[in-house]
Amino acid sequence: MTGPSAPGGPSVPEAAGDGRRGRPRSAAADTAIVEAVLRLIEEGASIGELSMEGIARAAGVGKATLYRRWPGKNALLLDVVRSLDDDLPPAPGVSVRDDLVALLEHLRRRGLAKRHSAVLRTVLTHVQAQPDVWREYHETVIRARREAVHAVLRRGMARGEIRADREVEVLADLFVGPMLARALIDERTALPEGLAEQIVDTVLEGVRPRP
Repeated sequence: MTGPSAPGGPSVPEAAGDGRRGRPRSAAADTAIVEAVLRLIEEGASIGELSMEGIARAAGVGKATLYRRWPGKNALLLDVVRSLDDDLPPAPGVSVRDDLVALLEHLRRRGLAKRHSAVLRTVLTHVQAQPDVWREYHETVIRARREAVHAVLRRGMARGEIRADREVEVLADLFVGPMLARALIDERTALPEGLAEQIVDTVLEGVRPRP
């Protein structure tokens, strides 16, 4: 779930521990803090050089304001990454093919964004290097994406559009794997328009129900 964002700014997720009683959270402060982190990185600050004190100063808030929202820098950086993530598009629901194409196209565009955003690469690389933070990112953002693909595949099975005698997890890997390999593993590989359709159509040929 994401919180409100300032016009043209990142969508700021609700930080952990937001259910505590007390003074209501300020969405404007949340956005200012996340934007301050992004601005500092854009200006050349490394992740190691960032401090909660420096972030608070750049955001124009007190250090206590940061610690009421995030227990430390890693938790804050996790929300910074989440703020840069686009929400998954709603599945059209017309056919399993159209739904899968929409999901893979989102991954393609995400891969392009990562290649062209030094800020996103910097923060995401840091999060991946922190096992606990990366695990939480995986359990929230990545798991939601996988579950969306699984839901599409189950609908396809129920409609008779794809074979129902294969594990959903294996089918998901067949569809999503080629896009992830191009987008994340080898960033020199092209991500042209039409790639999502090409992958989906190729895999569908092998997983459609047999006569």
